Amino acid sequence: MKYFLLHSLHAPLIFSHHHGEISGFNNFIKTANPSKYPEDYFLALVWIRFFKCTFSESSCVTWKNCPANASLEWLPRYLFDMGMMEESYYIYNAVYAVAQALHEMLIGQAEAQPVGNGRKLQFSPSQLHPFLKNIHFNNPAGDQVILDETKKMVAEYDIVNLCNFPEGLRQVMKVGNFSPYAPHGHQLSLSNDNIEWPISFTETPQSVCSESCGPGFRKSPQEGKSVCCFDCIPCPENEISNGTDLEQCVRCPDHQYANIEKNLCLLKSESFLDSRDPLGMTLVCLALCLSALTTAVIGIFTKHNNTPIVKANNRALSYILLISLNCCFLCSLLFIGHPNTATCVLQQTTFGVVFTVAVSTVLAKTVTVVLAFSVTSSGRRMRWLLVSGMPNFIIPICTLIQLILSGIWLGTSPPFVDTDAHSEHGHIIILCNIGSATAFYCVLGYLGSLALATFTVAFLARKLPDTFNEAKFLTFSMLVFCSVWVTFLPVYHSTKGKTMVAVEVFSILASSAGLLGCIFVPKCYVILLRPERNSLHGTHSEHDHIIILYNKGPLTAFYQVLGSLGSLTLRSLTVASLARDLPDTFNEAKFLTFSMLVFCSVWVTFQPAYHSTKGKTMVAVELSTLASSAGLIGCIFAPKCDILIRSDKKCHCDFRAKNHSKGIQLC
Repeated sequence: MKYFLLHSLHAPLIFSHHHGEISGFNNFIKTANPSKYPEDYFLALVWIRFFKCTFSESSCVTWKNCPANASLEWLPRYLFDMGMMEESYYIYNAVYAVAQALHEMLIGQAEAQPVGNGRKLQFSPSQLHPFLKNIHFNNPAGDQVILDETKKMVAEYDIVNLCNFPEGLRQVMKVGNFSPYAPHGHQLSLSNDNIEWPISFTETPQSVCSESCGPGFRKSPQEGKSVCCFDCIPCPENEISNGTDLEQCVRCPDHQYANIEKNLCLLKSESFLDSRDPLGMTLVCLALCLSALTTAVIGIFTKHNNTPIVKANNRALSYILLISLNCCFLCSLLFIGHPNTATCVLQQTTFGVVFTVAVSTVLAKTVTVVLAFSVTSSGRRMRWLLVSGMPNFIIPICTLIQLILSGIWLGTSPPFVDTDAHSEHGHIIILCNIGSATAFYCVLGYLGSLALATFTVAFLARKLPDTFNEAKFLTFSMLVFCSVWVTFLPVYHSTKGKTMVAVEVFSILASSAGLLGCIFVPKCYVILLRPERNSLHGTHSEHDHIIILYNKGPLTAFYQVLGSLGSLTLRSLTVASLARDLPDTFNEAKFLTFSMLVFCSVWVTFQPAYHSTKGKTMVAVELSTLASSAGLIGCIFAPKCDILIRSDKKCHCDFRAKNHSKGIQLC
């Protein structure tokens, strides 16, 4: 019921000069009348207007027709307030200030000029001014009267709630105060419970156009509105604001990054492919296992050194290839761990040289197969090339060229330790900079051309009759090798940080494992499990077998299915590649790109391998395309499983409030 009388225009909050209660002032007002103070024109007007009095024409002091004991306290408060007004209170203080200054000056004068014999003190008004400038006293109301450094009166304020009622009625109620004498932060006092708002107000009105912008946000002025109207904009990436109502955010230094709330810069942690990380540990274990497997193959070949399958196609080349493959597996360990100058120099050069030895050895083995079956048709010259060991010279010649390229690289612009503070949020990537990109691609280009030449020779020799199918296995091995490194280039350039290093390490291990598996695993299978085939007459081409197989029917329909699948795969790869740099918390676009690259590389390898085989080997090659499905599972879902297992990488959603009102979810 307390609101039913409130006028719709009431309830402003007003700052009013504070003034205490002056003792005797109310009694003075109650007893004041025109007869007592005939010179006060204001009192006469009040008595005439409100009390309907008239005064005698013979004497202005005598009043007629007045109510008995008429007093100002009879008037309603909205017509006349019995309390002292602000202006009156300051006049009151001013009079006291002059009196206080005069008192101080007179005391000073009396001490300097003793008065005697009826002699009076003499002074000029200018002598009073210095005393007024140093006023500091308590008036009769108990309030301090002080002049500040600018020689102005230091004022206290009352905050009053002015309530307007119908018929001109109103009520003034004190709801707070402001005191400059109070400690900082406690100068303003306001009682919200005592404020009466109009019934049209559903909540406490805001006195500003826009609420303050908290830490992590900056002010953005609203076009066409007052300067106090603004929007709160979150700070951009890697910028912070740690105050309220800041107009600009501050960028964190390169070695720091902004936290989620964007109100504090945190130190970035170093990031590199560490052997203690799950990814680094997996690659180290894989490299060591493959190295141990290669060592086991060397042991098997050494134990069965004089068997036909080992002696076939040059035992020395087989041992050189096995040793170089072992070095390939072990050189991948140079990429794992904290980079330093020595490892940066050895990484690429060692990789280039040992892979050149391995690929040139495969080329020498392939040339040996070709020469062996060309002896009967070409006569003495081919026999001399084979007997003299000319294919063996391919290895030192090819390796020497790679050594020259690596030497030029190291002499002009060698690799060095570098840092990247911008690619990964919250991390400083420690990596090996390749130095000269031209030299790096020359080394890779030479290795690629050597691999392509080896694959071409092996592919042309795949149908040569051979007891142990050496030419076919060499063809498969080079297909795997080339497909891995064709896949490597786009993947390598679409990654950053330790993922880029992991891609190169995986490519080294995968291509080396392809050579080891395609060339030596079939031989170990014959040596250990099928010893009856380990003879010159134990196995030949399948002229004594009837091959049972599924006929595909019309080739047109078969290739239409493959073509439709290939075009769909190519479109998926294109879209994923274009989206790989989009911001994504879990790098979904990049993993999709990797998966489609693996898928495409498997099927690109499948075509020539499928058409170069017959019988059950052809069926086995087609079954090997299950690797494409494994690639999709591994590239898309394996990283997610890693995040689910490692709870420290789970996304934590942070709810932060803007001015304790609106929550913004950041994930």
